[in-house]
Amino acid sequence: MASSPEYLEYVLELLAGVPEVTTRKMMGEYLLYARGKLFGGVYDDRFLVKVTDASRAALAMEEVPYDGASPMLVVDVEDPDAVAEMVEAMLAELPEGKRRRR
Repeated sequence: MASSPEYLEYVLELLAGVPEVTTRKMMGEYLLYARGKLFGGVYDDRFLVKVTDASRAALAMEEVPYDGASPMLVVDVEDPDAVAEMVEAMLAELPEGKRRRR
């Protein structure tokens, strides 16, 4: 099942406090980037983020976004300030994004 544009809009509202958030549509789902770093995605209308120390401290429920993928954490927080704080802390822990060839 693909994620709905309406749910993506809701997630982007939660991420309003995070600068430079971009999305990339991939097979009906959406990858989420901030400052060029992949930090999460929207899968089957679920907002999931990568597992880091910062995300693990804020979230508990783990799910696999699709068969063969690494587990991610479900964002069940509806406070935009708390979400922005968590993502900002995550970005410091994530590696730089890879540059794509054109």
